[in-house]
Amino acid sequence: MIEDNILAAVLAGGKSRRFGNNKSEIRLKGKKLIDYTLEKLETKFEKIIIISNDLNFKNYTTIKDCIGGQLGPLAGVLSAMKWAKINNSKFNWIATFPCDTPFFNISIIEKFKDVSKKKDSNLYFVKVKNKLHNIFGLWSMNLLDELEKDLVINEERKVENWAKKIGVKTINIEDEKYDTFLNINTKEDLEYAENIFEKINNDKL
Repeated sequence: MIEDNILAAVLAGGKSRRFGNNKSEIRLKGKKLIDYTLEKLETKFEKIIIISNDLNFKNYTTIKDCIGGQLGPLAGVLSAMKWAKINNSKFNWIATFPCDTPFFNISIIEKFKDVSKKKDSNLYFVKVKNKLHNIFGLWSMNLLDELEKDLVINEERKVENWAKKIGVKTINIEDEKYDTFLNINTKEDLEYAENIFEKINNDKL
């Protein structure tokens, strides 16, 4: 079922310093990294936006960070919330996804939908074993004003610190055979991802 209560937001606004050039344009097996994410989201969400300060993506709404200065993922989340408030008040949640994690399990989207109906927290992050993946997050629109205040006035930049202050619940995912939540930060990570890609395809044979 297509979800119309949750806005999907792909965070692609970073400078990709460790990689050397914009990761959204990097290709893995002939396809841009971000396309792996977008193809999964297209079947699950009514609306997808991309937060990017440098690029525009055909067929998708692309917005820049609402606060200049490359302030990190929190600024991207706030930008998505502001867009939702201005353009479509029916979205009560923002689901965030990185642009550089091509193997993530699509099942987490259904988990996002499930917990959005529980309403026992305003913030959820994905957790695999003991590792928190806080860019895979579900953020209530109720957090907009507090997030904006903490970014602009209190100059909070770290997702982990802000989440602890707000209170966050985790969506626990079983560890899988491959590192499905691998995010590609360096050229070495890309090479590792190519090896995973080959192993996955070999297992399907």
